[in-house]
Amino acid sequence: MVEPFAVFEKFVRLTNGLVYAEAECAVPDHPFESRNIHPCLPRIVRDLFDDGHCAQATFEAFKYVDKQVARLGLSNESGEKLMMSAFSEVTPLISLTPRSNISEKDEQRGYKFLFAGAIVAIRNPRGHEYAVHDTPDECLDHLALASTLLRRLEGTGAKLGS
Repeated sequence: MVEPFAVFEKFVRLTNGLVYAEAECAVPDHPFESRNIHPCLPRIVRDLFDDGHCAQATFEAFKYVDKQVARLGLSNESGEKLMMSAFSEVTPLISLTPRSNISEKDEQRGYKFLFAGAIVAIRNPRGHEYAVHDTPDECLDHLALASTLLRRLEGTGAKLGS
């Protein structure tokens, strides 16, 4: 009987020094890269996703969005209430547009509902229920939305951080 280690060692010695074409050895992109998931999301989001904890990864991503809005808006609020005040079209804590015409006011208002809706419909069930299960594709869709919201915040000149 041949020892598995001996077979492996022979293989390594035979292939030592061989150069492979990059295309043959390329490691496929991580889904975060292929879906352009925002790099500022905390590392725990990717770790949870990689470990198959998709609902928890989504929850952590939207907690981060919530914390960034609170930090940038200088608010102690959280959740839907925060989003509705942070992106108010009349007296916002965070102005996404100059709000000088109807289109700009509509955009501010629309993002107010996108941010609030994401918190209510995506983050909250994962924070309040114990048996939420997301597939990897669902999680990536959620993370893409979180990334879109974070990029819109950056569009104001805001710097995302801890």
